[in-house]
Amino acid sequence: MRGRVDGSQKKFLVPSICVILLLLGFLFVYFGGYGGQHASSLDYGTKFSRSLGWGSSDNGDATKTDDSSLGQEDVEDKIITLKSFPVCDDRHTELIPCLDRNLIYQTRLKLDLSLMEHYERHCPLPERRFNCLIPPPPGYKIPIKWPKSRDEVWKANIPHTHLAHEKSDQNWMVVKGDKISFPGGGTHFHYGADKYISSIANMLGFSDNVINNEGRLRTVLDVGCGVASFGGYLLTSDVITMSLAPNDVHQNQIQFALERGIPAYLGVLGTKRLPYPSRSFELAHCSRCRIDWLQRDGILLLELDRILRPGGYFAYSSPEAYAQDEEDLRIWREMSAIVERMCWKIAAKQNQTVIWVKPLTNDCYMDRSPGTKPPLCKSEDDPDAVCGVQMEACITPYSEQIHRDKGSALAPWPARLTTPSPRLTDLGYTAETFEKDTDIWQQRVGNYWNLLSPKIRPNALRNLMDMKANMGSFAAALREKDVWVMNVVTPEEPNTLKLIYDRGLIGTVHDWCESFSTYPRTYDLLHAWNIISHIEKRGCSVEDLLIEMDRILRPTGFVIFRDSGAVAELLKKYFGALHWELVAAVDSEADSNPEDGEIILLIQKKMWFRDAASRIY
Repeated sequence: MRGRVDGSQKKFLVPSICVILLLLGFLFVYFGGYGGQHASSLDYGTKFSRSLGWGSSDNGDATKTDDSSLGQEDVEDKIITLKSFPVCDDRHTELIPCLDRNLIYQTRLKLDLSLMEHYERHCPLPERRFNCLIPPPPGYKIPIKWPKSRDEVWKANIPHTHLAHEKSDQNWMVVKGDKISFPGGGTHFHYGADKYISSIANMLGFSDNVINNEGRLRTVLDVGCGVASFGGYLLTSDVITMSLAPNDVHQNQIQFALERGIPAYLGVLGTKRLPYPSRSFELAHCSRCRIDWLQRDGILLLELDRILRPGGYFAYSSPEAYAQDEEDLRIWREMSAIVERMCWKIAAKQNQTVIWVKPLTNDCYMDRSPGTKPPLCKSEDDPDAVCGVQMEACITPYSEQIHRDKGSALAPWPARLTTPSPRLTDLGYTAETFEKDTDIWQQRVGNYWNLLSPKIRPNALRNLMDMKANMGSFAAALREKDVWVMNVVTPEEPNTLKLIYDRGLIGTVHDWCESFSTYPRTYDLLHAWNIISHIEKRGCSVEDLLIEMDRILRPTGFVIFRDSGAVAELLKKYFGALHWELVAAVDSEADSNPEDGEIILLIQKKMWFRDAASRIY
């Protein structure tokens, strides 16, 4: 009897399973394809998303986004308008794809934690990319405008208060109702960055204790910057700072900095060179930044040496400078020995702060005893190569011209903004080329502002990015605006980033086939000049780049596309899916010296939120 019952169960088991599988398959197709907005952000990659039917056309056909169609006469016929992209779930409101620790765990990368490799960039393969729009956190508000934002932000925009509690004795930040305020304190300067900055200027004997030293000190690197109050207060002295910190246990510090409207970038002194050319900064700063400067024969100090200008300073505030106990004394002795062999001299020392100065010429390097470590870098080493280049424990000597001139021969700020850089000849450019580029972009930016003015309120724009900056003339044309620009130079283009720093501007090298090292919702305006054409020629996904641009753009922020007519038509197909609004489309003939066939598109990102069902409203 039992055998007959079991046989009956087996008889109906297979059909039952088939029915269940068919039902699940139907639900998967329905909710994954037709109702694509319900898809989870745990599904990776453009190809996989298309297999689910995300972004289908009105007639149910799969979206055709073959980038090879760019420039073809039948572009209108080949590309079908997207309906939608899926929405990431709430776990990913702060996703930074190339600095995602979950990715490191999932892919089981073997990294040396002692060398900070886990804080360096590790980008997902194309098939593992998140192909979804990142929603703002619940209650998100339009950010407070500069300059008020330097001192307070909306708590809902960055709902993390652990730093306020952890650093409560250091005045980093204070929670006040629905806002977070920043009193200007830091680990070493509890009583305010402004007083601390004045003390550094006083130690160096600068006129009137003003840190810019009559325009001779303009660009600063703040390593381990916290919430970037040091860089924020330097802005009042016409000094611009690249505030740098990793996405570590204090993981939101750079997010706070950018929300405040202070230039900042996610990065770490690990195993690879920082993404800045040689001789970029007049001052490097570290205030109890928890960096082991003695490791690997002083390789991290040598990286600072590479990016400091002749006569540049390193301001180091830490207990070791005061030598309170035996361990501090040991570190101080060893660090002093390394920098002495690097030919740095103590410019000033007071309380827990020491300031070293880098030599102006190669004389000291040539006078060292044979075999002295660290050695000079090999002659074939390019000190300006930074994209994925490993650090080396060697000293970068100066060129014959710098040695002869006893310095970089840069004009004081702001004259250096429009003065041709001595390094123009490194790239084969002439002063006439530089001046023409400056004039062209002055005209173009004026026209951009005419397009933007009807759509923006005063101080609506603060954090700007030029995604393909060339010589930095877009940023230079904004000198009179209360904004700052992250100038991005792609590794395939001439290494013009050194010209940008010589102009007194800041920026980084970045490959737009990958995600940028910043939090979501950190830029008010992106300038995309020929970047879509550039990406398409390299065979990278235009769709992925647009999703990345949406990630880093603030709600109600703007994108200025300047590209070919074919690209302009392609882009229009995506605006609805991205929830972007086309504000203006004009021909570049309105500019002086226009490029043939360029179209200017001005778009604005809409404010939207996701509901419990992952729908946008």
